[in-house]
Amino acid sequence: MAKPVELDVQLIAATEFFQPAGVEWSADAEATDTEALVEFAGRACYESFAKPNPRTAANDAYLRHIMEVGHWALLEHATATLYIRGLSRSASHELVRHRHFSFSQLSQRFVHTDEAEVVLPPLVAEDPQLRQLVLNAVDESRFVYQELLDALEEKLDGEPNALLRKKQARQAARAVLPNATESRIVVTGNFRTWRHFIGARATEHADVEIRALAVACLKVLRSQSPVLFSDFQISTLADGSEMAVSPYATDL
Repeated sequence: MAKPVELDVQLIAATEFFQPAGVEWSADAEATDTEALVEFAGRACYESFAKPNPRTAANDAYLRHIMEVGHWALLEHATATLYIRGLSRSASHELVRHRHFSFSQLSQRFVHTDEAEVVLPPLVAEDPQLRQLVLNAVDESRFVYQELLDALEEKLDGEPNALLRKKQARQAARAVLPNATESRIVVTGNFRTWRHFIGARATEHADVEIRALAVACLKVLRSQSPVLFSDFQISTLADGSEMAVSPYATDL
């Protein structure tokens, strides 16, 4: 039976900063590792470790100044890796178009689950009749998928390599799986890339699911590095979904 699943975004890795020897500078106690690294990289450009400008002496003030003047290259030194579950294959296709990320995605050629886990669009999920209609369609496609899989494995019975036989059968049978099928993906990007993704996809003009993902990523990254993502303002739209915008453009 088809089983709806919810979006889940978790931070699983982030930049760690090590205080360099021989430099008379130290990060503010409240700065995260990523924030300390970005400040150090910026100060290294001008040897301003003595913090000569009192207006940018504090880490948060320095980083906000960087964003105000558009010195986005400094944010490329800090990275974060998120593990995303509960994302449809259609939304994952949009996500992987952001080529500055690195991706490791669940393989439909190797992974075969008994349950059909799917992501329902909000307009469908909120309507009992439409919800059941989609779940029935998923169940039917899953039935056809299993029929195809069995037939293909029988067709390839002469292939002595069992792993290759299963892979060839699954890669052909997956043609009938719906876009709503859940995917799981590990995504790594520097902070400039994450900001660009959020800026492009968290707007009200983006697809609902990819916008929800962008806002969820923003919330996770903001908790990990408050200053570098605090400029994004989250608001609620008329349909109850969230969007986020920043006064700064982050071009790549």
